[in-house]
Amino acid sequence: MYPQGRHPAPHQPGQPGFKFTVAESCDRIKDEFQFLQAQYHSLKVEYDKLANEKTEMQRHYVMVRLYYEMSYGLNIEMHKQVCSPLIPVHTISESQRIRVLCVMDFSTFFPLAHLLYVSPQQQQLQAQHLSHAAHGPMALPPHPSALQPPGIPPATGSGSGLLALGALGSQPHLPVKDEKNHPDLEHRGKEQTHTHSAPALRTPLSYPTPFAMMSHHEMNGSLTSPGVYAGLHISPQMSAAAVAAYGRSPMAGFEHPHMRAPGLPASLTSISGGKPAYSFHVSADGQMQPVPFPPDALIGPGIPRHARQINTLSHGEVVCAVTISNPTRHVYTGGKGCVKIWDISQPGSKSPVSQLDCLNRDNYIRSCKLLPDGRTLIVGGEASTLTIWDLASQTPRIKAELTSSAPACYALAISPDAKVCFSCCSDGNIAVWDLHNQTLVRQFQGHTDGASCIDISHDGTKLWTGGLDNTVRSWDLREGRQLQQHDFTSQIFSLGYCPTGEWLAVGMESSNVEVLHHTKPDKYQLHLHESCVLSLKFAYCGKWFVSTGKDNLLNAWRTPYGASIFQSKESSSVLSCDISADDKYIVTGSGDKKATVYEVIY
Repeated sequence: MYPQGRHPAPHQPGQPGFKFTVAESCDRIKDEFQFLQAQYHSLKVEYDKLANEKTEMQRHYVMVRLYYEMSYGLNIEMHKQVCSPLIPVHTISESQRIRVLCVMDFSTFFPLAHLLYVSPQQQQLQAQHLSHAAHGPMALPPHPSALQPPGIPPATGSGSGLLALGALGSQPHLPVKDEKNHPDLEHRGKEQTHTHSAPALRTPLSYPTPFAMMSHHEMNGSLTSPGVYAGLHISPQMSAAAVAAYGRSPMAGFEHPHMRAPGLPASLTSISGGKPAYSFHVSADGQMQPVPFPPDALIGPGIPRHARQINTLSHGEVVCAVTISNPTRHVYTGGKGCVKIWDISQPGSKSPVSQLDCLNRDNYIRSCKLLPDGRTLIVGGEASTLTIWDLASQTPRIKAELTSSAPACYALAISPDAKVCFSCCSDGNIAVWDLHNQTLVRQFQGHTDGASCIDISHDGTKLWTGGLDNTVRSWDLREGRQLQQHDFTSQIFSLGYCPTGEWLAVGMESSNVEVLHHTKPDKYQLHLHESCVLSLKFAYCGKWFVSTGKDNLLNAWRTPYGASIFQSKESSSVLSCDISADDKYIVTGSGDKKATVYEVIY
């Protein structure tokens, strides 16, 4: 017999005859979680695949439409001339020659299949054209919106532009200040949350997770490749000269949400024909007007036509800093803990010629600058110490270290006489270093948050700095004081001062690029990037500059009003860039652990 209270509980009908232990319950929950996680990953991969297919389909449609727009305009001009006698070449106007050349240049980019495609509507029109040719005046073709290839939807109002395609399949924009502490999120695990070793550091870099990466095979390859999309090397404005004569905006057929300046009514965001604009002039009183580009916006000496990818440097880590030697031979790429040196004069070279171990292996290089003689490299990053490397020795070696109280350096600048180095510190100060004596001579104090970017005027008398406190400041280096302060509503991630003076370009967290005059209150505001503008660099001729962003884009702009010269789409966030001293090469560093070398085509 069992003692009182010790009888086993009788089995109740409808109740299970067994119980789970805590460990078994946890294992069951874990198995279910892993199953759901695998299912989520499978669905996400399928989603990305479908998004990429949608992107490619819409890209094909937009470029077909652009081609027909241009053809339509030229047909009108040709029909106007059909009854006129032949005109000698020397009497043809410059604008007419430009229109023809632009369309000829465009046709070399466009996929051959689209050029040869003839829709049923076109076949019918051609038959009508041949029939009417013998009986009466020639009939003009319909508007290109009626000539749609099969399987491609008709155009809609917004969101159908070429520039809007990059956002498809990407995840929502995370808060910037949360992302700044994670420079390696670009290549971490699918759902893993990364905790940085120094979470207190506030950095100006923001990258998407791997789910946001979109594959674009061969997009930046040879320009003669039949699969290359025109929009990657030829911007919408390349058709500007061809369409301007018949009253259409350079942005014909394009619409993008970022092209509309904040607070502007739709009526103010067009140039002609009701088409959207992306470049605005902002007057001293804050009035914004679309910019009418001059005839020489995209042509003339020193203005490139496009850029061609010629080399990929597989660094192996996220490339946060790049610089090019003068003369152009070596490229320096900064990633996690080290700078790698590449000899790009050797075609097909796949390995670095040297590696400079500068920081702890888990800390990122944020900036590297060569002195004008090319024999010394200064490196800064997520450490309180700058390292000065002697590149002239048989094996590169550290010849000096400069230590400040700030835990990190985000950007560097070198004076034209190579006597002084300026470092942007994470505490907001600008440290001024005497390179000869290797000492800290002073600090510029003003930024209330990290100083993220810096540039120096060509004559070495003025310094420009941007910060995470939403301000851009200028400093007088002769008197050692602040001259100006420009307040923005967004954090500043990049800036560059035009070598020929007058203009300062600023890259914002908000995706805008703003071009300021050094004395006048008015400015230009440019809307083409779809996310943070992470780096910016002027060409040495001063006529154009490039910006790169979290949206994977490299944009080239005309100084100062921002006509888009060309674009290139990379496979990941473009974190850094540099232009060679002869303006013939561009190097970018990206989140997919590589640097890309472009040849600039004039």
